[in-house]
Amino acid sequence: MKLLSWKVVLPQDEGRIREEEAADATAYLLDWGEEPKKRPAVVICPGGGYRHLSEREGEPVAMKFLAMGYHAFILRYRLAPVTFPAALQELALLLAQIRQHSEEWNVEPDKIVISGFSAGGHLACSLGAFWNQEFVYGPLGLTAEEIRPDGMILSYPVITSGPHKHAGSFEKLLGDEAGNEEKRQLVSLEFQVGPHTPRTFLWHTATDETVPVENSLLLADALIKNHVNLELHIFPEGPHGLALATEDTSTGLKERVVPQCQPWIDLAGVWLKNFYD
Repeated sequence: MKLLSWKVVLPQDEGRIREEEAADATAYLLDWGEEPKKRPAVVICPGGGYRHLSEREGEPVAMKFLAMGYHAFILRYRLAPVTFPAALQELALLLAQIRQHSEEWNVEPDKIVISGFSAGGHLACSLGAFWNQEFVYGPLGLTAEEIRPDGMILSYPVITSGPHKHAGSFEKLLGDEAGNEEKRQLVSLEFQVGPHTPRTFLWHTATDETVPVENSLLLADALIKNHVNLELHIFPEGPHGLALATEDTSTGLKERVVPQCQPWIDLAGVWLKNFYD
């Protein structure tokens, strides 16, 4: 395996922000040798309510996808007070960079999936909803196809700004415009996905009190109505922020160890295999 890291700096921010303020990308690349095999890739967006990043939803998840035979990337996107659409453009730029380096990094450029947790799920799904919108790719000097995700794996995602919202995520995402109804509607993703949205693997727990399961149900309903290929799993019990739902990602909290939810990563692996075969 080869490990790479670099800063993801938007063109409009070059020379305006310090290096330590920029988004950070980490790549875990398999088969780095004389005759490497081209592989699909998974880009991971940890959660944290757009105010911090949960490391439990980063590298431990990347290691699982590596074990399945996929290259893994982690985006540590910028947070509040930086507001929408900066993080979305950073994710878009990272996908373009992966495609630009696909020969060097042995990535199959048409098999790049984005995986997001909680607010990171909102970020990932935002790209699934907005990749064909000029306000995302235009300022990057890119085309829509360069930033298009080929699939989404969404774990207990923040989706709606309506009655079942996670208020803190939208307050941090929109900043001073959090009270702007037009902006809140724009980032309420059940209204923004469409036939262009990539196939999706989606899971949540029915007892999530932080980001209610209705977020995933609203998204699932919208995807089905738009004939988007969807696999949906609702597990009966478990708090928010489970990550892998194992001891390794529990940070010592027993309630984060939920054996019934642990198969989600294997189910996602089967979904990926069926997707790519």
